[in-house]
Order: sequence, then C-alpha cells, then structure tokens
Amino acid sequence: MRPNNLKTRIFLDSGDPDETREAIKLLGFLDGQTTNPSLIAKNPQTKGKKFSQTEVFEFYRNVVGEVSALIPEGSVSIEVYADDKTTTEAMLGQGLEFFEWIPNAHIKFPTTTAGLKAAEVAVKEGMRVNMTLCFSQAQAAAVYAATRGAVKGQVYVSPFVGRLDDIGQNGMDAVKNILAMYKQGDGHVAVLTASVRNLNHFLYALALGSDIITAPLKTIKEWVEAGFEIPTMGFKYGPDGLKAIPYETLDLNENWTKFDLIHQLTEKGIEKFSQDWNALIK
Repeated sequence: MRPNNLKTRIFLDSGDPDETREAIKLLGFLDGQTTNPSLIAKNPQTKGKKFSQTEVFEFYRNVVGEVSALIPEGSVSIEVYADDKTTTEAMLGQGLEFFEWIPNAHIKFPTTTAGLKAAEVAVKEGMRVNMTLCFSQAQAAAVYAATRGAVKGQVYVSPFVGRLDDIGQNGMDAVKNILAMYKQGDGHVAVLTASVRNLNHFLYALALGSDIITAPLKTIKEWVEAGFEIPTMGFKYGPDGLKAIPYETLDLNENWTKFDLIHQLTEKGIEKFSQDWNALIK
C-alpha cells in the first residue's frame, strides 16, 4: 500500500498494460503512467508487425485505453507525433483528438517553440498537458510562462535526467534547479522527473520533493525491494564524473518566447521518437 509519508506521485514509464498490472501489484497503488512513441514501439504486440497510419494510432488508443481503465483515478500521458517539421497546428490537432481518447489524459508536447505554442492554446481550451523532452531550466521557465493561468494539476514538465547524465551532466541538478525556480511561482506546473535510470535517481527525486516521478518497471521493483525507502533532503547523491548544472536566476513573469529553448538533447529526442514511430509504419 501507499506509504503514509509519500508525497510524490509515482508513475510507470511504459507502453505495455501488462507492466501496469505488475506495477500495481508490486506497489499496491499507481498514480499514473507515461507513454511515448518509443515505448509503444517496444510493446510486445508490435513485434514483427507493421501498421498503417490509421492502425498505429488505433493501437496506441487501445493501449492507453487499457491503461486508463486500470488507473482511472490516475493520469495517463499520450504523446503527439512530432518531428522537426511538425507544425503547431498539426500537434494541436493530434492533441485535441488524443485528449478525447480517455478521461484522464495529459497530452505530451515537446518543449520546443511549436510545442509550446500548441500547449499555450491547449491549456486555454481546458486540456491537460505534459511538456516533454525538457533538458534545461530555461525550457522549464518557458513552460511555466506559456501555460500561465492554468489550474494546478493541468500542466506537467518532464526534465529528462538520464539523457543529461549520458552527455556528462548531472541530470538531477536540472530537477533540483527547476523545483527551486518554481517555488517563486504559483504552483500551476508540476515537476515530473523522467528518464529515471536507476534507484539513486528515484531516491534523490523523492528527497528533492519532485511532484511526480515516472520510472520503468525495473526501478519500481528495486524501490519496492528497498522497502519503499523515502529519503530526506540529507540523502547523499554523488554521481561520479558528472558536471554540475548551475542554477540560473530567471524571471517567470517574462514572456515565454524570451527564454532559450534550444537544446541538443531535445532535438535528438524528437528525432529518436519519430524514428521509432515511423519504424512501425508500413
């Protein structure tokens, strides 16, 4: 069962409803699930198959529908298809369609100019959004500014810690810095620690007070085996050889277009997600 002193919401990062069932069995609860094109491509039912464009979206809809039924009180993130040429209008059109698939959807837009323009419109129309592929404090500041006026719980931002680690930067610093920056704001954006690779990432995100953590089933199993440990701020997280990411003083009242949105990992992430999705198409 859910530990009494657990304030952070725990999500599963997966495109497989069977893993949802296993996570619920392991934890005794599950607060949500995040999906993306790469995770859907890893679903066992896609192995050796090719789909038409219509069929692949129908497959995605069935997957998130099954997950939604398993965690009706939770959140299920559904990601729009986006490559470097996808327009704001195309993202928004997909998002509006996907939002109708299930009653507990958060629509994932990339943290790019086109994605933020889509999110800005989407939240005004009452949609819930999850801004994904975030790798910098400036990108998170832009998310806050673009979605100003949204209600609490309507907007998530997902800093990807593991991918920052991959390029020699301490990805958990990004989470720490964004959480500190958001303390100046109104709380309408929840920080969702993503790209969690190991138990140390998970535990430090708990210690920092991340609003949400999404983790693969493997890491959730490790946390359960560790006795649902909930560390305090005194938790020692010392990643060897990773460069610290310094805190930036940014004004959340600025127009979102004033912030630097360019990050090499956002561009690489969009490319990877689109390639994995396109690999499913006939």
